[in-house]
Amino acid sequence: MSDRFLATGATGQDVYEYVLLRVVPRIERGECFNAGVLVYSRSRAVVAARTHLDETKLLTLDPGADVAGVRAALRAVEGVCAGGEAAGQAAGDDAGRRFRWLVAPRSTVVQAGPVHTGLTSDPVAEAARLLDLLVR
Repeated sequence: MSDRFLATGATGQDVYEYVLLRVVPRIERGECFNAGVLVYSRSRAVVAARTHLDETKLLTLDPGADVAGVRAALRAVEGVCAGGEAAGQAAGDDAGRRFRWLVAPRSTVVQAGPVHTGLTSDPVAEAARLLDLLVR
């Protein structure tokens, strides 16, 4: 069987991977909250990000947090997902390499959680659905 046959079910849905983006305002405390989602579909060569920063949660966990800096970090993730000039050094990388780079473990204020999988016929719409379900 081909990889495409295995990745696409009888319903026309494809396997995708996703991670939640977490904001960890004070690394030493380990407290975090969800602020976005990344979705990657290998079969459709799509990597998409949707973010939503709850400033109240951020400032509750760290009253001195750099809100503009966290917003900039989330926008940077969205830029890498979009590809092209907005992706910076990752501009020439395919969707899979950009996704893997974004989900690599980091000790920063914006971190990716563990990778999960699912099935979807529209990875971009799935990113929006997961944002509403898991972040907002």
